[in-house]
Amino acid sequence: MDAVTEMNRIYRYQRHFYDLTRKSFLFGRDTLLRRMRIRAGDHVLEVGCGTARNLLKLYACHRHAELYGLDASTEMLETARQKLKRRRAHDRVRLEHGLAEELSQSLTLGTRQFDVIFFSYSLSMIPACTASIEAALSSLKPGGALYIVDFGDQARLPSLLRSALTRWLGLFGVRHRPELYEHLRALEAKGAGQLTTEAFALHYGMFASFVKN
Repeated sequence: MDAVTEMNRIYRYQRHFYDLTRKSFLFGRDTLLRRMRIRAGDHVLEVGCGTARNLLKLYACHRHAELYGLDASTEMLETARQKLKRRRAHDRVRLEHGLAEELSQSLTLGTRQFDVIFFSYSLSMIPACTASIEAALSSLKPGGALYIVDFGDQARLPSLLRSALTRWLGLFGVRHRPELYEHLRALEAKGAGQLTTEAFALHYGMFASFVKN
């Protein structure tokens, strides 16, 4: 089963109640949105935008930024477009279908490079997470920032809770991907940019930012 088919299988029905259920365990999303440095005129891309929940929040407080969303699921993008239209934001937020690891100049939603690219609980669902990071950085301007919020290793959670959470998330193809942070550290060591990471909620989740040199 290819990635697009799998994403559509998972979200065909979930998309209708996704936003209501995810707020109970996708912690840190709003904190990330507040932390991101966005200036008027910046081109901002969310990779794995889902229902456009995060993009709509950015639209509300960054009316002069250019907002874009990329997602592998056509089902989720249909819900996103409906939400944008209801909020009269459909002409201000551009959406595109595609895989994160295939982001390139041929899939840049009308712009060559971005000032800000962010992933919100999407990389943990992408087996090609390091390739997705490389693709994002290639589409990021020098001096631009890559932001991430996602699941951590949950190392400080009680063992029974950690085990149950790991099994449950695995049903949706979600897992902590330590290779992602190892790759970012290696890129920093090579001089590609400056990395900052911060675990939160007993390592339930992780914030990361990478400013490209």
